[in-house]
Amino acid sequence: MVTLDWIMGQLHERAFGLFLLVLALPCCIPFLYGVPQIVALPLMFVSGQMLLGRSTPWLPRKLGARQVATASLEGLAERAGPWLRRIEAVSRPRLAALTRRPFDQLVGIALVVFSASILVPLPGTNTVPGIAVVILSMGLLQRDGILVILGAVLGTAWIGTLLVAGATLASLIKAWLGL
Repeated sequence: MVTLDWIMGQLHERAFGLFLLVLALPCCIPFLYGVPQIVALPLMFVSGQMLLGRSTPWLPRKLGARQVATASLEGLAERAGPWLRRIEAVSRPRLAALTRRPFDQLVGIALVVFSASILVPLPGTNTVPGIAVVILSMGLLQRDGILVILGAVLGTAWIGTLLVAGATLASLIKAWLGL
């Protein structure tokens, strides 16, 4: 048995990437409602810690002391292995400065905004920002600035799309009501 605090201690600053990845995965499932909105709050909490410049994520004492069976970790590693090997095949440390201070704080801002957009309870609004967060988190884990950029571009394009769609809808409603 190991604790979450021990796992975070082994990962150091890469713990942000792991937490973000685990939290964002349910958000990638299209037309899943409720779970992404619930997961978005801890996602914002972890992202906010990056924004504030923490070097590792902080967990409440009870959560950090929570034990995880090593057999469970081995099973997770075995199931995730094929996916991780595919990602590792294209990902490698490059533009690593984007994964460290002060740039990681800018990434934190983007992650907070993307997480907030997951909270929007409209059909399909969680999938694209969830994928953006997954790509960003893999970039943080692998110290791959290219993945960080790709995730940031995808998430920013999504936010822009939401803003344009919202403004268009508001204009149409105003015109329909004759305001």
